[in-house]
Amino acid sequence: MVDPLAEVVALLQPGASFSKIVSAAGPWRVRRSEAGRPFYCVVVDGSCRLAVDGREPITLQAGDFVLIPSAYGFTTSSLEPATSEDTATSPVALPDGEFRLGIQSGPPDVRLLIGYCVFGSPDAALLVSLLPQLVHVRGERRLATIVQLVGEESREVRPARDVILARLLEVLLIEALRSTAGTAASPGLLRGLTDERLAVAIRRMHESPTRPWTVAQLAKEAALSRSAFFERFSRAVGVPPMEYLLAWRMAMAKNMLRRKEGGVAEVAGRVGYRSASAFSVAFTRYVGLPPTRYAREEMEPQHP
Repeated sequence: MVDPLAEVVALLQPGASFSKIVSAAGPWRVRRSEAGRPFYCVVVDGSCRLAVDGREPITLQAGDFVLIPSAYGFTTSSLEPATSEDTATSPVALPDGEFRLGIQSGPPDVRLLIGYCVFGSPDAALLVSLLPQLVHVRGERRLATIVQLVGEESREVRPARDVILARLLEVLLIEALRSTAGTAASPGLLRGLTDERLAVAIRRMHESPTRPWTVAQLAKEAALSRSAFFERFSRAVGVPPMEYLLAWRMAMAKNMLRRKEGGVAEVAGRVGYRSASAFSVAFTRYVGLPPTRYAREEMEPQHP
């Protein structure tokens, strides 16, 4: 059976950027605002506070895992407020490879394993929009183990390192996302998949992207009325059903064109278009370039 979440994560092409151990004591505060960089964190010991822009601050405890698929603006800090909200603390590198925040001497109040990963897909913004804005998982030791493996692999120079890291990050993302339950998740693919009725329709779209789906047909698959399905899907996933289907077809098409998996006519057929011309019109409207030009430009070397 096709797994839509696994397909989206695989198409994201996750890779490692870096990871590090950070310890802290006393009052400290770190502000980050790096758009589009997926951030993850495991609290190894102690506790701290996380404030993501637009959300209520949360207290992180030992064993907690946090994933922000597209980190825009957030602040991590001590539970004891820093002396100045305007002053961010700079981490100090220690001889053992760790980084220290706040008071430099004495035992730490908290130890964190943090890192960023990168998404290789040019469609990352589109695909990430289908994921929750924040994933917070408590008490899942599997996640902490996977993140530890990512950290160890990223620091070593071993054969097939990049392949191992890519696979570990795929597992990390899937494990983190499926650990987030139901309606607590923000609108996106994950929330849609936790709705049994909607999950059937989403899987049908991924299993048979070439089928000329209509809202009525998808509603029938979900055993809902057309209006109930449209409203329920739009609320849970964040976009109407046909917009989701179009986005998925275009993401697939762009991936095939980049990888030279057939000409325009063949790609058109594989993503549900009966003619190359109809596909070209839809692709150009959605992407902003004709498919032939898109494929050609993707193959050209990028100059700084």
